[in-house]
Amino acid sequence: MASAFLHVNDLGKSYGQVRAVDGISLEIPKGSIYGFLGPNGSGKTTTIRCIMNIILADRGEILFDGRPLDRQLLDRVGYLPEERGLYRKMKCAEQLAFLATLKSVPRKEAQRRAEAWLERLGLGEWKDRKVDALSKGMQQKVQFAATFLFEPDLVILDEPFSGLDPLNVETMRDVIREQNARGCTIILSTHMLAEAEKLCDSVCLIEGGRKVLDGTLEAVRTDFPLKSVRVAYAGGKEPPARLPGIAHRVFQDDSWRLTLESGASTDAVLDALRAAGQLTLFAANRPALDEIFLSVVRERRAAAGTEAAS
Repeated sequence: MASAFLHVNDLGKSYGQVRAVDGISLEIPKGSIYGFLGPNGSGKTTTIRCIMNIILADRGEILFDGRPLDRQLLDRVGYLPEERGLYRKMKCAEQLAFLATLKSVPRKEAQRRAEAWLERLGLGEWKDRKVDALSKGMQQKVQFAATFLFEPDLVILDEPFSGLDPLNVETMRDVIREQNARGCTIILSTHMLAEAEKLCDSVCLIEGGRKVLDGTLEAVRTDFPLKSVRVAYAGGKEPPARLPGIAHRVFQDDSWRLTLESGASTDAVLDALRAAGQLTLFAANRPALDEIFLSVVRERRAAAGTEAAS
């Protein structure tokens, strides 16, 4: 198993009586793309700000490459915050070069990298235009470039795909993979779970400031009890509207996707489906990340509501 590049132990942060982060511990492997997931208000951004030393945690330990995270080590970390911020009156290439020099990149090299990154993100012809002349999505790409420009060892991306069209999301996804391939460890915080599933090696789900799920994406999907099957009948026949052990069904890609109830037996479901007609397809699916996410969050909120009512 890869060694932990970023180690967070028992991190806590409260605002008055509200525990925004409550005992979060993370082990982020070196060279991984790590999905840090959770619903709005779950504590993701507060955790990230504590890691970046933007706000001080009330308790906990943060180690980067085996050492306490300090200002010098932060120079090896790229950070794309949820709240974007650029100097709107500066030219795009000029601004990127300036930001790179703040991270100790020599001026000429900073200028070269700035122009190369703008070309990579389809903004080459805008290099001498001021930031405020760019669309919101284009500005986001400029800030995305600034995050990687100085070749950091660790990058934290907080909602990097927000507001982007599918083509630009694909470009960002490709860049993330390229940077990871050069050895950059990447923490991806996003509500776009389909993108997290495409990119991440490991994921962590937090809810109410607490970690509720953590592991490699493969292990999380394999071990999670929520399961579904894809089925099709000869002649395009529909499966019975009601079957024991089936929570719901949806027609998708020329077959039916049936989500099993918790504890349902796949063998029993198969027997019931066979009894209803001639099957031409029966395939067990591992749950998608969005299914796992919704199931865990709903279960925890239902449990919290039961406790509050008792």
